[in-house]
Amino acid sequence: MQPMSRRPLLAVAVAAAALALPSSAIADDAVAVAAPATPSADPSVAEPPEAADASAAPVRSRVKIRLGHLHKGRVRIYRSVRVIGSLTPFRPDQKVKVTYYLNTQKLRSKTVRVHRGKGNYGVFDSKLIVRKAGKYAASARHAPSAELSGDRTVRKSWKVSFPSLGRGQCGKVVKGFRKGLTRLGYEPAGGRCFNSKMARGVLAFRKVNNMSRNMHAGKRIVRMVFGGRGGYRVRYPRAGEHVEASLGKQVIVFADGDKVEAIYPISSGKPSTPTVQGHFNFYSTQPGYNSHGMYYSFYFVGGYAIHGYYSVPNYPASHGCLRTFISDQPEIYNRIFYGEDIFVF
Repeated sequence: MQPMSRRPLLAVAVAAAALALPSSAIADDAVAVAAPATPSADPSVAEPPEAADASAAPVRSRVKIRLGHLHKGRVRIYRSVRVIGSLTPFRPDQKVKVTYYLNTQKLRSKTVRVHRGKGNYGVFDSKLIVRKAGKYAASARHAPSAELSGDRTVRKSWKVSFPSLGRGQCGKVVKGFRKGLTRLGYEPAGGRCFNSKMARGVLAFRKVNNMSRNMHAGKRIVRMVFGGRGGYRVRYPRAGEHVEASLGKQVIVFADGDKVEAIYPISSGKPSTPTVQGHFNFYSTQPGYNSHGMYYSFYFVGGYAIHGYYSVPNYPASHGCLRTFISDQPEIYNRIFYGEDIFVF
């Protein structure tokens, strides 16, 4: 006889046990087995954390900018450039950082608020007043927030244009030009107008830089001055406080070590009566005018002196002295001290 299978015996045993239980118990157990747990449809029950995080992910943002107040990619010195931008999409309380650069170096940054535009985007703007020569650029960056992702723009650049300046002109550009001349060591006086003293400062600048010798500041000179270029290089930087008289450039320079303090145009000795060259010391003064028309003379060797004179042409024309403009000489006279070194070359 074949052995009886274990499965039928188990089924019989289960059936027998069921017959031994009350009918109510059978029904309860049947429900418990037949109704496995299912997710609740109650809307008050929170979703799992993973689903909540996915729904709150920041929306991708896009920042764009353009430049305003330019003419052919340039802006005139002391004028402003506008950076006009947009942020898409718009969300309240967003900010953008606008960064400005000068000659590839960071100049400054401004944080500006984004306002609602006409569509589903935000708008912002910023401006910079251009006060120096060089190549400028601007870019904008939106930092990531809870609602928007971060984005940044490429740099957009522009250049600066400069006007010519001459006597009688006034304004911010002239004032800025004067400050630039002063930083380089030239003596253009104060104020917002191009006066005679500024004209002499321009003449000295032209002489130092081997340009034609006149008192007009063309665009090239204005650009150089605003860019901090065109200064005098001290020839005797180890001499402490001293005066240098460059006969080739026709200027005298007051220096302290390698630092230029003041530069003035002069007219030295003409070829038939040349100025003596060498290293000397100031030893004698003669204030006011003398019988030769020399004004506030300060002597450095024999009868050779720095003095004011009614005629100071743009070329060597004196009898050997260093002539200066009458208007400059009192200032020059007060700068010199007894025993100070002067190098004439």
